[in-house]
This record gives sequence, C-alpha cells and structure tokens, in this order.
Amino acid sequence: MIIAIDGPAASGKSTTARAIADHLGYIYLDTGAMYRTLALAALRYAEEGWDEPVAQVLKETEVDVAYAGDGEMRIFLDGEDVSEAIRQPEVGTMASRISARADIRDKMVALQREIGHAAEPGVVVDGRDIGTVVFPDAPVKVFLTADLEERARRRQQELQQKGQDASLPAVRREVEARDRADRERSVAPLRQADDAVVVDTTHLSVEEQVQAIVDLARNASNAA
Repeated sequence: MIIAIDGPAASGKSTTARAIADHLGYIYLDTGAMYRTLALAALRYAEEGWDEPVAQVLKETEVDVAYAGDGEMRIFLDGEDVSEAIRQPEVGTMASRISARADIRDKMVALQREIGHAAEPGVVVDGRDIGTVVFPDAPVKVFLTADLEERARRRQQELQQKGQDASLPAVRREVEARDRADRERSVAPLRQADDAVVVDTTHLSVEEQVQAIVDLARNASNAA
C-alpha cells in the first residue's frame, strides 16, 4: 500500500510519515530529501549563478536511497551519505528553486515511483506533489497542514535542536517564502489532491496525527 502525504513546509509531514511507517512496518520515503540532495550538489557546483550548474548536476549526479537495519532512510550523493548535510537552510531554499524544473522533477519522480512500487508491505511517502503527480492512484492521500505561526515555531525548534541560531521572525519569513515558491511554481505546484483527506495539525500531537492517518490506512486496506 502507498500512503501519500502532502503539505506545506513544517506542517509535520516528515515526523508524522516516519511514525506511521514505524507503526505499520512500512518503509518511509522522504522525497524532500531527494530534492535537497540535488540542491546540495547544485550549491557545491554554483559559484556564479545556478542554472548551468543544475543542468550539469542533472546529467552527472547520482542520488541513491538506502535503509538501515532500523528502517532509517539514508540519502547518498554520488556515494556520499549526505543525510545530515542536506538539512541546512540554504539547501532547502535551493531545493525549492530546482524542484520547479521539469527535468529535475522527471528524474526524481521516476526514482520515487521505482522505490514506492517495489516497497513491501507498503510505503509512506511525503512531499508536495505525491498525491497529485507521483502517486495519483495511492489508496490513501492526506494533505497535512498547520497555521503559519505554528509551522514557523516548529521549524525554529528543529533548527535550535541542531545547534543553529534562528529568530522566529526570520524563520517565519523563510517558511512564507517557501510556501509562495511551492504554490507558484509552474511545474507540479503544491496543491491538495481532490480526494485527499485534510488533517490540520496545528493543535494535534504527533500521536494524534499518526493515529488519524493509521485509521485511514486500515479502513482503506479493509475496503480493498
């Protein structure tokens, strides 16, 4: 079974998706990490501008996903484990830019579908176009959201836990800019699938979010 979770930045997608995968014994596929990996490569290439380096990255960069014994997803850039390096704020900003390119998305969507369709007994996938583009026939589609203030607070807390100093106003601006870029991009913009269930996480605990989606998955499995 494929569980597709979409939503804006810092809405709780990754945390919730990982917990659902653990609960159900599925693998977790973080598509944002895949775009961040190419973004990291682009930043490493780019000293002036960015368009030409991205074209070079697309041709030459290899992105691989592997799972540790505990099911933890690790992401590799040309054989280098960059699972932590891709979490820097500037990588997220670049990821939003390059993910608007059709050639980049074609490359990543093909890899995502390959991993997702091979996953047994199932996979939980989160991103911004999972239910609309990558897996439009997924039996469970969720659009996870939360208000801007809560999302900014969560992102600030995440950065602080990693030892990065970030003010709440600065983080809020970053989240707003990411929202705008994701909504307005011409290729696969962020939007809710028509048949997705909306889960507003503003006032929900992680456990409540997980249980709501696990219930959806079990209902879908029983109906199949």
